Amino acid sequence: MNVPANTVFFALTATGGDLAVRLAADRPGAEVHGLVDRVPQADVTFDATADHLRALFAAGRPIVGVCAAGILIRTLAPLLNEKYTEPAVVALAEDGSVAVPLLGGHHGANALARALALATGGHAAVTTAGDIGLGIALDNPPAGWRIAEVARTKDVAAALLAGDPVSLRVEAGDAAWLMESGLSFLDGADGIRITDRAITAEDPALVFHPPVLVVGIGCERGVDATEVIDLVENTLADAGLAPGAVACVVSVDVKTDEAAVHAAAAHLAVPARFFPPARLEAETPRLANPSDIVFAEVGCHGVAEGAALAAVGGDGVLAVEKQKSKRATCAIGRSIAPLDPIEIGEKRGCLSVVGIGPGSPAWRVPAVTKALAAADEVVGYRLYLDLVDDVIVGKPRHDSALSEEEARVRLALDKAAEGKDVALVCSGDAGIYALATLAFELLDREDRADWNRLAIRVEPGVSAIQAAAARIGAPIGHDFCTISLSDLLTPWEEIVKRLEAAAVGDFVVALYNPVSKSRRTQLETAQRVLVAARPVETPVVLARNLGREGEAINVITLGELTPDHADMLTLVLIGNSQTRLTKRGERDWVYTPRGYAAKMAKTAESVLETSECVS
Repeated sequence: MNVPANTVFFALTATGGDLAVRLAADRPGAEVHGLVDRVPQADVTFDATADHLRALFAAGRPIVGVCAAGILIRTLAPLLNEKYTEPAVVALAEDGSVAVPLLGGHHGANALARALALATGGHAAVTTAGDIGLGIALDNPPAGWRIAEVARTKDVAAALLAGDPVSLRVEAGDAAWLMESGLSFLDGADGIRITDRAITAEDPALVFHPPVLVVGIGCERGVDATEVIDLVENTLADAGLAPGAVACVVSVDVKTDEAAVHAAAAHLAVPARFFPPARLEAETPRLANPSDIVFAEVGCHGVAEGAALAAVGGDGVLAVEKQKSKRATCAIGRSIAPLDPIEIGEKRGCLSVVGIGPGSPAWRVPAVTKALAAADEVVGYRLYLDLVDDVIVGKPRHDSALSEEEARVRLALDKAAEGKDVALVCSGDAGIYALATLAFELLDREDRADWNRLAIRVEPGVSAIQAAAARIGAPIGHDFCTISLSDLLTPWEEIVKRLEAAAVGDFVVALYNPVSKSRRTQLETAQRVLVAARPVETPVVLARNLGREGEAINVITLGELTPDHADMLTLVLIGNSQTRLTKRGERDWVYTPRGYAAKMAKTAESVLETSECVS
C-alpha cells in the first residue's frame, strides 16, 4: 500500500484502532494516534480530540481518520484556507468499506484513498472529475514540476475526457508520470507541452516545466541580494529558459550562510543546496571558464559553473556558461531527467528554538507545531519532549536532564551543523528563561564557522505568565516584570536589587523558579521586600502545572505567602498596590486597573463643563 511516510492513522475507538494498527504496520513512518483509554494499541494517545487533530493538520501531516467524516469536517473546517497547501485528509469507515478523500486531493488524498480501499477491499469515494475520468490529476503534477498556466488544465482535461485529440510534446525531462497514467495522446491542435523553455501568453498548450535546470551562483561576501536576483533573472531570460524549470540553486559550502544565495533561491521558490570545494574541483575538466583566482580563494576552479555541473551529474550539461555582474556570477546546468533537490549536495542546517507553551496542545502556536513537524531531529528536556510526542513521534530525539542546558544547546547546534533541521524544545516561550538566550550566547562567544553558517529561527510560545494571567483574569494589564529567584546563574545580591526596584516601581511581579528542594529562603525574602511596599492584602496568584494534568490556580494574599505555597512547577504572580480581587458568579478574578476609571471620570467632567458653557 502506497502511504506517505508521515501519515497519521487517527482512531477514536478500539475497533478503529485495530484497523489503524493493521494498516500502519510495515509502513515506514506511519503512526497510530488514538483516544486515551479507548485505543490502547496506539503509538500516541490524546484526550483532547479536536486540539490534537488540528495540531496534526497544522503540522502538514497526512491524516487517515478511522472515524465518521463529519468529525473530521467539523474539527478542521476553521483551519481551511488554500487547497494547494493543505495536507491529505481521508475519512475511512471503521469496517474499511469506504475511504473518502475529504481534503488535499492536490496532495495525494485521492491516491491515498485508493490505496486504503485496495488494502481493505473497500471502495474509494473519489469525486474529483479528472481523477475519476482520467485516473490522474493534471493540476497535481509530480513534486518540483510547475504549470505555466494552471487555468489551462481544465480545457485539456475536458478534451481528454471527451475523447478529443490531445497532443503531447516532450522537449525536456520526460513524461513518465503522464504515460504511466494510461492516457492516449494523439495529434491535435492543442495539447500538452513539457519544456524548460520560457513561453509566451499566446502559447495555446498546457505547459509543464519539469525540474531539470539548476542555477549555480558564485558571489562576493555580503553582495546585495538584488544584484544576484537580477543576474539570475537576466541569465535565464537571455537564454530563453523558464524559471519554473529550476529545481534548485547551488553553490560552494562556504556560501551556506550567504544571504544573497538564499534570497535568490527564495525568489525562485526552490531550495538552496551546497557542495564542498573538492566536489566542485572534480568538475574542472568540464568548466567553460576555469579560474586560478577562484581556486586560490575557495579551493576550486569554478563556483557557479562547477556547482551547476555537480548538481546535474555526469549526463548533464552546462546550458549557460558563467555570466557576471559586478560582484556575482551565475551559470545554468541542465539535466536530462527531472531532479530531486534532496539528492543534490547538502542543505543548510537550521536550528529552530521553539517554545511549546505551558504544555497543552491547545496553547501551542501553529508555527511551533510546523517547526516540530519539519524537524529532522529534536533536542530537549525529556519532559518537554514528551509533551509534544504527538508531533515528534518517530523522530530521533535527544533528551537530557533539566540541569544540562548547555549540553543540550551545544548538541542542537552540532546536529544542525551536520546539515539537519533541528528543533530545540523549550517550555513556555523560547526567549523567557529558556534556551534561545543560551544559543545566541554560545554563537556570540565561540564564533565557530560551522555554527555561524546555520539558519537560526526562534518560534515564540505562550509563556507561563501569559497562561496564568489568562486563567485568573487580567493581572498583568498594566506594567509588570518577571524575576527568577534561582541564583544558579544570577548572584542573589543582584536578584534582591531587582526585587527592591520592582517594589519601589510598584510593578506586578511574576516570580519564576520560586522554590526548590535546596532553595526555600528566597521566596521568604521576596515576600518581605514586596510586602514592605504594598498592602498585605495584595492578591497573589499561585499557578501550578499550567495546561497540564493537575493544573491548579489559587489566590492568596501577599501577607499569607510562604515557601510552602510553591515549588519549581509554580508561577507566583504578585499584584501591585492597585491589583484587585473580585468575585463574579462562581469565580474569583484578579485584575490590575490601568487607569480607565480616572480617564472616564475626566472625560465626563470635561463633557459637563462643556455643557455648562453652552447652557
